[in-house]
Amino acid sequence: MLSGGQVAGLIVAVFWAILVAFLAFVLLRLARLLKEATKMVAELGEQTGPLLDDMTSTVTRAGEQLDRVDLITKNVGSVTQNAAAVTTTVTSVVGGPLVKAAAFSYGVRKAIGARNQDGKR
Repeated sequence: MLSGGQVAGLIVAVFWAILVAFLAFVLLRLARLLKEATKMVAELGEQTGPLLDDMTSTVTRAGEQLDRVDLITKNVGSVTQNAAAVTTTVTSVVGGPLVKAAAFSYGVRKAIGARNQDGKR
């Protein structure tokens, strides 16, 4: 038979064996996880180059489009200035004589109205 000390030693030995097996299992899982993480990082590194190239191309095209929009905006500003100048010219050419004609017709109506008033009395 085993003495009390031997039983205690046997229990401690079994406990340590279970602990070592558990730690070995955890370390194996950790090693597998690190291997997968390394593999994913490598794949990501392989995909990063083409992705950056595509992004550079997209940014370049966006810059070209912004240059075109800038040119269009400048042209619209020029057209707006020309339209304002035409409006001013038309107003001065048509507006002046139109006001004079309106004033003349008003004066004629007043004169005719005054004449009619004098004739009725």
